[in-house]
Amino acid sequence: MIVDCAIYRDGERTAAPDDLSDALEAARSTEGGFVWIGLYEPTEKEFDLVSREFGLHPLAVEDALCAHQRPKLEVYEGSLFLVLKPVSYDDEHDTVTAGELMIFVGDGFVVTVRHGEAIAPGEIRHRLEAEHEVLKHGPTAVMYAISDTVVDDYMVVAADLQADLEDLETEVFAPEGRRSVARRGAESTASRIYGFKRQLLEFRRATAPLMQPMIRLSAGTVPHVAAGTQPFFRDVADHLTRANELVDSLDRLLSDVLSSHLTQVGVRQNDDMRKISSWAAMAAVPTMIAGIYGMNFRYMPELHQVWGYPAVLAVIAVSEILLYRMFKRHGWL
Repeated sequence: MIVDCAIYRDGERTAAPDDLSDALEAARSTEGGFVWIGLYEPTEKEFDLVSREFGLHPLAVEDALCAHQRPKLEVYEGSLFLVLKPVSYDDEHDTVTAGELMIFVGDGFVVTVRHGEAIAPGEIRHRLEAEHEVLKHGPTAVMYAISDTVVDDYMVVAADLQADLEDLETEVFAPEGRRSVARRGAESTASRIYGFKRQLLEFRRATAPLMQPMIRLSAGTVPHVAAGTQPFFRDVADHLTRANELVDSLDRLLSDVLSSHLTQVGVRQNDDMRKISSWAAMAAVPTMIAGIYGMNFRYMPELHQVWGYPAVLAVIAVSEILLYRMFKRHGWL
């Protein structure tokens, strides 16, 4: 559905006619004027009117309706099509949620199509309307403002992920008795690490592919981009580079944490096996002696001696003590 429609002249918002053709004509009648239409998860029928009035390319329209696109920049005859994937992070459930935001930019118009709740272009619109000098640059200013907001949100999400990863790292390397299990119930640490890695992968799908479109926009070779705006897109590209570098470092650190955790698990298993083997060896000595004396042979050493039974118990006790001290000295118990 259409959530907002307005005409901007000299950085000021004015009401737009109900008819989209009249709105576009009115915007183009003033130098630097443009119409900005915002849509939220439109149906094919709702978007058909917009696409016909603004001459949007069918392939771009199909991408905008179907969503599930990777970040990209496409140049069509009469319009520019930019796909962004804004993200948000739910710290309580440790989940990264990605939405989709498509921007059509052409001669005298901007059309934004939003899928999901990760970002609201209406907030960007209200902020831009207070910055008249920025809006004077036309549709390019809108595309820059939205891109800049999306990338800045990447940095916020990356910082949240880094904080949670540091907590997870602290828990992995904490002493065994002090590890907290309340946060995720019975879920194992390895499962949490794999889940965190999957969320990081979802985040990377939003940030990494956007680098090439930002480089193209900052190079000044893309049509429908106002002259003199290249430094602004270079600034967005710089911020995006920092976000991608942070994601890469988090991914490497997460892999190291996982490797360390698996190594710790292996060490603990070896310790457990040594303890089990030690106790099994100590249990084997009395079992062997009792088994020998339980064979009921008539002629056996010390079988008819008064001190035979106490002597056997003493041998068993001394053997157990010696074995215990030996295993203890070698760190098996």
